[in-house]
Amino acid sequence: MAKKVRRKPAEDDAPKFEFPVFDEVGFVTKEFELTAGLLLASLFAILLGLFGWAMTADGINGFIPFFLGLVVIALSPYAIRRLRHRASLFTKGDWAGLLALEFFGWLALWFVLTNVSPML
Repeated sequence: MAKKVRRKPAEDDAPKFEFPVFDEVGFVTKEFELTAGLLLASLFAILLGLFGWAMTADGINGFIPFFLGLVVIALSPYAIRRLRHRASLFTKGDWAGLLALEFFGWLALWFVLTNVSPML
């Protein structure tokens, strides 16, 4: 017959898992800053889309507004940091999301306005 395994006393005395304290103020502050950054990125995307459409409607080569838009998008994190002092709370993923929203929003608005525009 097999022997029973004896329990070690250290296993019984081990502390049970406890959830860490949730920082409500920090969470709400970061979410507020993300919302403000999202609004700023959306505003930049709308302005870039209108700017690209206006340049295209004036007959300027499409590559010029495209590269100017890329430069503005690359510099927009610096503008957001200057406008929102707590933007230092953003992580790399937050910045990537804002830049992706700005880039695709800009291209979508520019292309839609160019295709729908009666000026061309």
